[in-house]
Amino acid sequence: MPPHWTRSPLGGYKIRRDNERKKVLDKYEILGYIAAGTYGRVYKARSRNGEAREFAIKKFKADKEGEVTHYTGISQSACREIALCRELQHVNVTTLVEIILEDKCIFMIFEYAEHDLLQLVHFHSHPERRAFPESTIKSILWQLINGVSYLHQNWVLHRDLKPANIMVTADGVVKIGDLGLARLFYKPLQPLFTGDKVVVTIWYRAPELLLGSKHYTPAVDMWAVGCIFAELLALRPIFKGEEAKMDNKKMVPFQRNQMQKVIEILGTPSKERWPSLPQHPEYRSLSTFRLYPDSLEAWYQSIGGSQPKGFQLLRSLLDYNPLTRLTADQALQHPYFSEMPKVSLNIFEGQNVEYPNRRISNEDNDIKTGSVPGTKRAIITEDALAVRKKMRNE
Repeated sequence: MPPHWTRSPLGGYKIRRDNERKKVLDKYEILGYIAAGTYGRVYKARSRNGEAREFAIKKFKADKEGEVTHYTGISQSACREIALCRELQHVNVTTLVEIILEDKCIFMIFEYAEHDLLQLVHFHSHPERRAFPESTIKSILWQLINGVSYLHQNWVLHRDLKPANIMVTADGVVKIGDLGLARLFYKPLQPLFTGDKVVVTIWYRAPELLLGSKHYTPAVDMWAVGCIFAELLALRPIFKGEEAKMDNKKMVPFQRNQMQKVIEILGTPSKERWPSLPQHPEYRSLSTFRLYPDSLEAWYQSIGGSQPKGFQLLRSLLDYNPLTRLTADQALQHPYFSEMPKVSLNIFEGQNVEYPNRRISNEDNDIKTGSVPGTKRAIITEDALAVRKKMRNE
């Protein structure tokens, strides 16, 4: 057999391949540290190829136990985000540029957005309250719903919509980000509740989830959109409850305080308003609350709301019954978006306000050594195996 036909050992091939692959720091200059989440850290970066573009790099790192590092596969969150972001392409959903695998770490490189919605709300509420212009609220809401509509049309539930996960570019374009909890809801292999007993940050969690529903629909995202709409109007969360934590047996507790906040404004739910209400596991818990009237209109007026069609849209999004709650497509056609001021695709249009960019820290911008607080040990799931197989085939 000719020498050049001789196969190299697998280990030698892997070493050569790893040496030839460009490292993340060869391609990107780290400008600073943005934030840490449950599964990773996010950094701001600039390409080293001379172009002026900036990027957000999300790093998933293997968990450590003592002095030994256990590499147990791709985390479930990373799997979902990789699988979905590789397929999704929409102006109102953050764009995945590339994925780099290096030293048993995954680096997801996204387009960079200068702002997030939570930061903009904070800017308008501190140190003194300055309401968003109606045109800005309408632009943010329409672009957000447009992105959600795209996700739902492609059978994707986001499941964690909140201001901190909604980015805004310098050009005023809204981008839905952080798809770590997102799931396909078309013929799932198992009920969505099985893999994730708790979804959606507590203040934006739909009533069917609060009442223990194990089967839910895209309506949970639309409830969160309604909560975000209310927050843009009031500059504070509309249902700001205190979360009851899981016990050691990982049993999901009834979120009594959060349900109380919802009932105080929307009134006590009834079978007339929500026919399937008695089917929910926590239905009996509602009997321990005193009866409240529907006070949403009074709340709307108290925060200075004055647009009748805007209130109608808010009411239709914060509908107890998920079957009659507005869908994303229905919301886009709501008369609120047809009246003046017209919807702009730039949330900053007509404003003289200069918003500060996202806060970037230089104290912990070493992407090679930065630890990941709160990371969970990765488990190789069916989702992970499917992603691996797909990536190998491609």
